Amino acid sequence: MTTPLPPRRTGRRATAPYVAVPREPADPARTGRRWVRRRARGMTADAVAAALDVARFDARQNSRFEDLAGDERGPAELGEWERIAQLLADALPGTVYDPDTDDVVRAELAADAAAAAAREAELREAMRIAARADELQALRELGTLDQAEPREGDEAVRDELTRRAGGYIQADVDAWFARALAVHRGHYRDPAAREAAAGLLTPLVLAHAALLAELAPLDPDAGVDQLAFAARLATVEPEATAALAALLTRAHPRAH
Repeated sequence: MTTPLPPRRTGRRATAPYVAVPREPADPARTGRRWVRRRARGMTADAVAAALDVARFDARQNSRFEDLAGDERGPAELGEWERIAQLLADALPGTVYDPDTDDVVRAELAADAAAAAAREAELREAMRIAARADELQALRELGTLDQAEPREGDEAVRDELTRRAGGYIQADVDAWFARALAVHRGHYRDPAAREAAAGLLTPLVLAHAALLAELAPLDPDAGVDQLAFAARLATVEPEATAALAALLTRAHPRAH
């Protein structure tokens, strides 16, 4: 009986992509207001008035200490007691405070829910970008990046790859974008996507793409290596490259 070989180990350890998780910022004033609402639940107008007197006394005492001059929670608590006191003063006699029926609290909770949903969406997008960046990086290492079809949102992935490279522009990634734009590959088949890319990609990439779009029909058999000079032109003089592409467009008008 043959003993099975153990799984092959590689020198590269798989790591989860780094994703900055957006967190709700600390807000002492909001914490103070919420504390007051919990305390005030079920209180009558008289009870709230008594609590307000205590809060005003505490505020006067705290004003004597310099280290409390920048305190945000204390003034917020005082302001909330004042607001609730006025709310009960305007209500029917015998009314007790209920934060569940407080319009201000309801509006705040709705805003919090919307903010939480936005943070969740931001996290999902960050994870998508990180995963797609890993995918494109793997294709680069295999030398098969040109076989990948561009997808919606890849412009943000380009920024992530640049960030991972310490801010250095990745020439092969930019060339991939330029070729995809020039021949309308992937989601760039959609004119709206190409129009949006004009505001998301650098002038260098856009100039390179514009020149490739004009040169390719002049020599359909020209390969990537034969048109590599277009990338060098765009790198050195993106404005001049864009002007050359515009000149060729006027000289040889065609459907874009």
